[in-house]
Amino acid sequence: MRKSLFLIGILTLAFAASGCNYNDITAKQQATKKAWADIEAQLQARADLLPNLIKAAKFSATQEQEVFGTISEARSRLLNATNAAPPEEKTPEQRQAVIDAANSFGGTIGRILSLQESYPELKSNELFLKAQDEISGTERRIAVRREDYNKVVGEYNTAIKQFPGVLTASLFGFKEEPFFKAAEGSDKAPDLGDPNSIRKNSAPPANK
Repeated sequence: MRKSLFLIGILTLAFAASGCNYNDITAKQQATKKAWADIEAQLQARADLLPNLIKAAKFSATQEQEVFGTISEARSRLLNATNAAPPEEKTPEQRQAVIDAANSFGGTIGRILSLQESYPELKSNELFLKAQDEISGTERRIAVRREDYNKVVGEYNTAIKQFPGVLTASLFGFKEEPFFKAAEGSDKAPDLGDPNSIRKNSAPPANK
């Protein structure tokens, strides 16, 4: 009997403690959603700017059509991921899908921006330079928003892993959110020493 009362007392205290922590976790979750919405706004801006950059580059690098096809596919993947649900309603899994698509899309931007190294005439193309400057600004804003998002995600994930937050998370279904990590090697510029280095390798493997 005493053990039962003791167990009931412990459970009551645990529930009370978790309930007191509910508002704090909810506030951190809402901050995470707000920060994520800010990221998606910048990702959308990036996707909207890229077509102008491609249009300008096409005039001077028409032989690189495969590059533009790859970029178009990456852009579609990103837009499909971001449009899967409103920013505030995305699940952690849907946010991770956007992160993966954004990293893939970001790599294609580095490729097309680097075309000017192989095609100097692009440097005098006003449309290309304007779009390039706008995208550079957008990339900086994405980096800032990503840092803000990762900060609040860290606070939220910590809150739901520590006592009594871990009880609250278990009772009310709070899930861990993914960090927005850049793709490995994304800090390195594409190597365009070989004109074919940015084309898809469509040749079939040689028979041995």
